[in-house]
Amino acid sequence: MPVSNHDYLRRILTARVYDVARESELDFAPNLSARLNNRLYLKREDNQPVFSFKLRGAYNKMAQLSKDQLARGVFAASAGNHAQGVALAARRLGTRAVIVMPVTTPEVKIDAVRAHGGAAVEVVLAGESYSDAYRAAIELGAARGLTLVHPFDDADVIAGQGTVAMEILRQHQGAIHAIFVPVGGGGLIAGIAAYVKAVRPEIRIIGVQTEDSDAMARSLDAGRRVELTEVGLFSDGTAVKLAGEETFRLCREHVDEILRVDTDALCAAIKDVFADTRSMLEPAGALAIAGAKQYAVRENLRNQTLVAIASGANLNFDRLRFVAERAEVGEARETLFAVTMPEERGSFRRFCGLLGTHSITEFNYRIGDPTHARLFVGIQTRNKDETATIVSAISAGGFEVLDLTHDELAKLHLRHMVGGRADLAHDELLYQFDFPERPGALARFLNALDPAWNISLFHYRNHGADYARILVGIQVPPQDRPAFTDFLARLGYTYRNESENPAYRLLLRAD
Repeated sequence: MPVSNHDYLRRILTARVYDVARESELDFAPNLSARLNNRLYLKREDNQPVFSFKLRGAYNKMAQLSKDQLARGVFAASAGNHAQGVALAARRLGTRAVIVMPVTTPEVKIDAVRAHGGAAVEVVLAGESYSDAYRAAIELGAARGLTLVHPFDDADVIAGQGTVAMEILRQHQGAIHAIFVPVGGGGLIAGIAAYVKAVRPEIRIIGVQTEDSDAMARSLDAGRRVELTEVGLFSDGTAVKLAGEETFRLCREHVDEILRVDTDALCAAIKDVFADTRSMLEPAGALAIAGAKQYAVRENLRNQTLVAIASGANLNFDRLRFVAERAEVGEARETLFAVTMPEERGSFRRFCGLLGTHSITEFNYRIGDPTHARLFVGIQTRNKDETATIVSAISAGGFEVLDLTHDELAKLHLRHMVGGRADLAHDELLYQFDFPERPGALARFLNALDPAWNISLFHYRNHGADYARILVGIQVPPQDRPAFTDFLARLGYTYRNESENPAYRLLLRAD
């Protein structure tokens, strides 16, 4: 039976979270507020003992279990923050927890789970994704008679997360226009929405998802739960293919809107929070801030009070390089172009003259054609409206220009590879693959590849994520294309055909 709205209010007010969690700060963000012309407050769940809100729901669920259930133990599947919450709760409640994590989980996260749980926790590695780990966990839990602690689709977990809203309304009793919440499976926003709409229904509850992990948004649009075939990798804390049944029901009833943001906007939000707090959020932790920024601009909002949940700070240090690269684009302070100009002396000088006061932030070039030079160029901007002005100036100067600011392939791979076209790379197909970041993944790919197909291009860069994105050029004669399609199906990795990408065709492909 669904839990009633009144019962959720009671569960949240009586939730047992403060044995392990703390009432996190509601911090004013002065720099962001000034830029947005609104008052933005950050609910600092990144300051929890496990650097995430997840311990609230995990502990509340486990604290409601019977003595017999605690004696038998619990199990969970997670790739990070939920696992740490369950581990800490298990140690505090004196029970045992089996936590199944994908084999792709970085060692730093596995070590954190063991550190929080100590002898109370058994870590089992299974599968290459959260979905694989969850299936393995269900089998293991049934075999051992353990109780599941679901990461989001459970009334007690939802109630535990709802205590975040209880604190916000106690900490700020004045007018609030909207509360922005990151959304994966929906546990946090379901709990916050259930509480706020029961107490202060005039406050808008706005969820935020990444464009490539928007299962809840698609489900609300369709009026039914929609399962994604694949999810984006950058915001791994919200990379959920299917929203929960109960969380979907609560979101349909109480959530006003779901916003979608891209990777660049997330990186910009991480930088923004660092400027205001000197704290570094994980991508999922910055989702709400990115959404608040987007909403304020879209609605031309002025002098309103906004609250964004800074939901977590479990960021791999290696990922900072990627965040720094993309933050300027996300803030519209850098725009990227492919420019074609005559291969003659003075062309570059003439190009720079067209830019006026704008500085060049990146310039990649290698000679490859006797008549035309093709360049990858980054140009500093003050806002997104300047991009069109720059394009017009370059075109008026007689140069061909292609805007790459929103071309993911160009930003992730091609900017590091500009070197002219290769006449030897005939019959080349270009594919982007998502590889699990673990030993043997590359060897598996190479062993599966027919030796008759030559690798003509390869780019990989570690960004500190569970998965790596790798760009591969493979020479496949037309008569071998059916066999190549079969190879892709057998491989088992997510892939995208980028052979017609305009930046690739301009900068690297030999036609």
